[in-house]
Amino acid sequence: MTQLGRIAAGDARAGSVIALVGGLGAGKTHWTKGLVAAMGCPLEVTSPTFSLVHEYRGGRLNVFHFDFYRLDSAADVLALGWDEYLETAGIVVVEWADKFPALLPPDAIWLHFTVESDESRTVARIA
Repeated sequence: MTQLGRIAAGDARAGSVIALVGGLGAGKTHWTKGLVAAMGCPLEVTSPTFSLVHEYRGGRLNVFHFDFYRLDSAADVLALGWDEYLETAGIVVVEWADKFPALLPPDAIWLHFTVESDESRTVARIA
């Protein structure tokens, strides 16, 4: 997954919003680790499940990593400053984006992560 995130970084542009969907342990955070590393940010990427958002600054583009898993409403997302993050010149990555899909812009890139029966992981772009 990390390598796939690194590859995706080549296409990422300022203002990109990337929606990650998939179960626990499917590789969403590992994918984000690759993206952040490829941006040139030296910070360690961890899941924002409890902090809700992590900011990775100092690379080619800043990456703002959200996790909607523990949020109960769209109002909770907005209270984090969601609109302000969307207006930055960075990249917004959202784990569990399918909880509040109406908050994501129409041009968001949606990726679905799956744990296969052999415990391998796959990722597919959702049209």
